[in-house]
Amino acid sequence: MAKDFIGYQALTDSALRGVVRDALRRIEKSGLIGAHHFYLTFKTHAEGVDIPEFLKEQYPDEMTIIIQHQYWALKVKDDYFEVTLTFKKLPAPLHIPFNALTAFFDPGVQFGLQFRAEGDGVPKPATGPVMVPTDPPEASESEAPDPVAAKPAPTGEKPGEVVSLDSFRKK
Repeated sequence: MAKDFIGYQALTDSALRGVVRDALRRIEKSGLIGAHHFYLTFKTHAEGVDIPEFLKEQYPDEMTIIIQHQYWALKVKDDYFEVTLTFKKLPAPLHIPFNALTAFFDPGVQFGLQFRAEGDGVPKPATGPVMVPTDPPEASESEAPDPVAAKPAPTGEKPGEVVSLDSFRKK
């Protein structure tokens, strides 16, 4: 195989992170509409991530936040977003670079993207990020107001496996 001097993987990854950025910009301006809400998973110790220390201790590798009913001060910039969520009834500001994201899911329309966090030491697949057509993890009633969700349940696929979208298209 020939060497990729253009860097298609990085270009694809950047473009798909732009989808997340643009979706967040839309709700920054007009709020969530209809059934839309977002599950955003990110590496808690990635460069530029700024979250309260108790969250880093509770989620030492990866954390999923939910932007749905109770979020404040959403600010979306080119390289990161900021949002305030409540944890244990206390407001907590979060600063998350888009490069720290590992997954994005909008269960209202069954749309998702999965990424490799930059600098995670795992080679990226040659075909780019994977579309994720699965449901998010279900939260129990006692956890429902907490915007942190557990890691998504295994879907039976091997980690890092690229899924063809053709298998999900209606014939």
